[in-house]
Amino acid sequence: MASIMKILRVAADPSRLRILLLLKAEEFSVAELQEILSMGQSTISTHLSELKHAGLVEGRRTGKSSFYHSIAVRGGVVDEILNKAQAEIPEAALDQVAMRRVLKKRKDKMRAFFDSVAGRLGRDYVPGKSWKSLAKAILLLMPPLVIADLGAGEGAFALLLAERARRVIAVDSSSRMVDVGRQQALRHGVKNVEFRLGDMEEIPIGGAEVDLVFFSQSLHHALHPARALEEASRILVPGGRVVILDLVKHRFEQARDLYADEWLGFSEAEIETMLENAGFGNIETALVDKEPEPPQFQTLLVFGGKPK
Repeated sequence: MASIMKILRVAADPSRLRILLLLKAEEFSVAELQEILSMGQSTISTHLSELKHAGLVEGRRTGKSSFYHSIAVRGGVVDEILNKAQAEIPEAALDQVAMRRVLKKRKDKMRAFFDSVAGRLGRDYVPGKSWKSLAKAILLLMPPLVIADLGAGEGAFALLLAERARRVIAVDSSSRMVDVGRQQALRHGVKNVEFRLGDMEEIPIGGAEVDLVFFSQSLHHALHPARALEEASRILVPGGRVVILDLVKHRFEQARDLYADEWLGFSEAEIETMLENAGFGNIETALVDKEPEPPQFQTLLVFGGKPK
């Protein structure tokens, strides 16, 4: 951390305070900060450089872009300055409105991708969508259960779960995916599946309503995977379990554009840490599949239990 004098000098600029207020709430790219703050790219880059040298901001490289976030200094002088700046800087309130609009655009981009492939997702290639790994997970289910399938897509997995579950609640953020899922359930006469439109970070399910939560190749689409896991804990009954099937961390950057992936998979350590922070215990991880063709995506199977 830089000296307190350097921090105070850097934080004295109102524009840099506006940036810090935004990065305290969320991480953003330079382009997104441009859109929120209506400032030029070079101006924002200069401010970020100053903030980095003062030890107030860090960057995270993802493909061609870098995302920046503030370094938590809770309870310190910087936190006190930001709390006062929030009230005293006239543009701060409008920045928050613009920030929410930019975050909505991120989610809308992902929804647009899934809307565009609704009805043909099963026929198109999706990395990590391995029926071999899904089958291994299903063998561990103990019916009758109330199951939440989060990021359910067209509902193929939800319909499969319904064969053994007491009830399945399938949640997806794409309205077209939800429509296709409902049509599939109706066509096959499956009555114990309910499709709901919603975000896995704000799950439209009440607290302690389900016995099992499934993330089947969906967690890497969440803007904030940790929040999605916290939500999973909220909707689970005490003693309930979460099951995650997702990609092992990889470097196939094209997946961001090809499949609307927000994250390039996760390492076992990352998943374990997020689950522990969400309150889960008895965590187990296993690599269950590896595709033979490049880029040879691997599938990670993870279990966690909510304390009774």
